[in-house]
Amino acid sequence: MSFSGKYQMESHDNFESFMEAVGLPDELIQEGKDVKSISEIEETGDHFKVTVTTGTKILTNSFTIGQETELESPTGEKVNSVVMREGNKLTAILNGIEYVTELTDANTLVNTMTLSGMSYKRTSKRM
Repeated sequence: MSFSGKYQMESHDNFESFMEAVGLPDELIQEGKDVKSISEIEETGDHFKVTVTTGTKILTNSFTIGQETELESPTGEKVNSVVMREGNKLTAILNGIEYVTELTDANTLVNTMTLSGMSYKRTSKRM
């Protein structure tokens, strides 16, 4: 399955606690907790461009599977990491946070971030 497309968040679990734990400022947590973010993914072979729009905040990362690249974390930090792909799952580790993006079916994208046993899960549907 191709990741390419636009997805709108339908639900998320543990947003406030997780974002507080990773150091996101409280005003951004309050601003983002009720906003339905939109993720746009462009997949061309092993190259990806991912743009996540949450309210006024736009986060864009481009990467090639298996190659080290600079990625921006939700806190705005730039971190070198390698994104790996296994089937319909993309994984990376940034500053100790494990990121997993999975297409669970043709229209459902699930993002999970895990740090020290605490997880945040966002479920989005293809638009």
